[in-house]
Amino acid sequence: MEWKPEIPRWRQVYALLEERIDSGQYRPGERLPSALAIVEETGISPVTARRVLKELRDAGLAYMEPGIGTFVTRLPSRD
Repeated sequence: MEWKPEIPRWRQVYALLEERIDSGQYRPGERLPSALAIVEETGISPVTARRVLKELRDAGLAYMEPGIGTFVTRLPSRD
């Protein structure tokens, strides 16, 4: 992943996952990648990966099932 230095990395990874949700790559009810998988794909720290998942939950795009994972909550918007 190529980083834009002027944008925080967590924001860039958030945008990547949001785009995947909006495009239908991750569908409602489907499990999102774990923090570890995000770390492996993007090279960000585990703390930053957990923040990305938290921000997705806070935005209403995902919900967490403790001990199971984080899942997509809504259908992609088709603007």
